[in-house]
Amino acid sequence: MLILTFLLYTAYHLSRKPISIVKSALHMNCSLTNEIELYSYKEHLIQAKLLSKAFSNDTWCSWEPFDKSNYKQLLGALDYSFLCAYAIGMYFSGIIGERLSIRLYLTFGMLSSGLFTALFGLGYFYHIHSLQYYIFIQVINGLVQTTGWPSVVTCVGNWFGKGRRGLIMGIWNSHTSVGNILGSLIAGYWVSSCWGMSFVVPGLIVALMGVVCFLFLIEHPQDVKCTPRRAQKPSKGLNGWDGFKEKCQLYKSSRSVSFTDPEQEYFLKDSDGISAKSSHLLTSHVVVVSSERGNAPAAISFFAAVRIPGVVEFSLCLLFAKLVSYTFLFWLPMYLANKEHFDAKKAGDLSTLFDVGGIIGGILAGVISDHTKKRATTCGVMLLLAAPTLYVFSAIGYMGLKATVVMLIGCGALVNGPYALITTAVSADLGTHKSLMGNSKALSTVTAIIDGTGSIGAALGPLLAGLISPTGWDNVFYMLMVADAFAFLLLIRLVLRELHSKGPKTDQTELKEH
Repeated sequence: MLILTFLLYTAYHLSRKPISIVKSALHMNCSLTNEIELYSYKEHLIQAKLLSKAFSNDTWCSWEPFDKSNYKQLLGALDYSFLCAYAIGMYFSGIIGERLSIRLYLTFGMLSSGLFTALFGLGYFYHIHSLQYYIFIQVINGLVQTTGWPSVVTCVGNWFGKGRRGLIMGIWNSHTSVGNILGSLIAGYWVSSCWGMSFVVPGLIVALMGVVCFLFLIEHPQDVKCTPRRAQKPSKGLNGWDGFKEKCQLYKSSRSVSFTDPEQEYFLKDSDGISAKSSHLLTSHVVVVSSERGNAPAAISFFAAVRIPGVVEFSLCLLFAKLVSYTFLFWLPMYLANKEHFDAKKAGDLSTLFDVGGIIGGILAGVISDHTKKRATTCGVMLLLAAPTLYVFSAIGYMGLKATVVMLIGCGALVNGPYALITTAVSADLGTHKSLMGNSKALSTVTAIIDGTGSIGAALGPLLAGLISPTGWDNVFYMLMVADAFAFLLLIRLVLRELHSKGPKTDQTELKEH
C-alpha cells in the first residue's frame, strides 16, 4: 500500500508539472532556437499560417492568446484558476472522501484528471486559441485533483502508526518531487516540437493509474481481515511492516457480531486508563453509525476538526510555505529561461533539481522530527534558513551553472522540507490526536483542512509571481522571503511550547496503529 499510494500520487503531480514547462513555449522568442522541429510538411504549413503574423513583425512565435504583452498575467491566470479551484475543492473533498470508498473516490479522480489534462493538450492539435477554454480546463482539473491528497494520506495513516511516521512519510512524500521530475522530463521532451503531447501523455498515465487503483488499492487493514490485538499493547518503537505484523490477526468472529470498536477500546484502555464501557460518554459528540467494518465512529464535522490543537497554526503556516513551493513549481522554468537564457527544455530539466532537493529535505525533516519529537521546531528551523537561502539564490543568479545547481538543491530542501512534513506526518498526527478518542475517521477531514488552507497560498503564490515579475525577478524573491518569515512566525507559539517541554507531549507518543 505504501508503494501503491506513492505511485498514485506521483501520477497526480506528474500531470500538474507540464504547464510550468510549456509556459516558455506559449510565449517564445524563436530567434533563440536554432531550429523548430516540424513533423511533416503539413505541420510546417499549419505553423507558418498560425505564426506568420508573429514572424513578420518580429522574432516572436507565441501561441495565441499568450502572444500579448501581458502574457505573464495570462499565464498566471492559468495557475490561479487551477490552484484556486484546488483550494476551494479541498475543503469539501476531505469531507466527501470520508463518506465514500477511498478506492472508488481515487479512481474517479484519476480518470477525470487524466481526461482534463489531455484536453488541455488537445488545444494544440485542434488549434484552440480561446483563453476561456484553457481556464475552464484548469478549473475543472483543479477540482478533480482534490480527490488525491486526503485519500492517499488517509490510506497510509490507516496502515502506519506514529513511531517512525516522520521517516516513513518523509520518504513516501518524495512522490511529490518524483512526480514533478517525471512531469518535467516528459513535458520537456515534446515542449519544443509538439507541446500538446506534454499534456496528453501525462493525462494517459494518470488515467492508467486510476485503473490500477481500482484493481489493487486496499483502504484499511481490516479490509483484508486484520485488526489490532486488543489484549496486548504493541512493543514500543515497532512501526511499519514490523508493527503491522505484530498487531495483525485474523478475525475469529463474524462481522455481524456487535462489539466496541477495537481501535477505540485499545486507545481508551491503554492511553487514558478508562474502560471502553464509558467510551460513549466521552464520545457523545461523535455520531456512531454502522459500517462495513463494524460499529465504527462516523467522520467528524469540519468545525470539530478545526478545534483540534495545532490544526489552525499548521494550516496557516502551510499557507505561506506552499505559496513559496508552488511559486517555484509553476515559475522556476520560466525564471531560468528568462534570467539565465536557457532554452525551454534545458530550463525544464534544471528545474528538476529543486525537486531533488525537495526529496532530500522531506526525508531529513522526517528523520529529525522523529528523533527530537518536535515537529514544529523542525519546520521552524528550516523556514528560518530558507529565507536567506532564497536571497542568496536570487543574488548569484549570474554566477554560472554550478552555483545555480547547488542553490536549486539547497532551496528545494529548505522550502519543501517543512511543506512535506506538515502535509504528511503532522497531518497524520493531528488526524489521530488524543482528543478524538480513537476516532480514525477524522484523518481525511484534518488532512483536507490543512492542505486546503495551504492550497490558498499555492493559488496566491503563482498569481502574485505573474503580477510582480514584470517589475523584476528580485521582487518576486522578496515576496517569497516575506512569505517564509510569516510561516515561521505562525509556528512560534508551538515551537516555544516544544522547546520548554521536558519530554514528548502525550499526544505525540505512540498511541496506536491505524
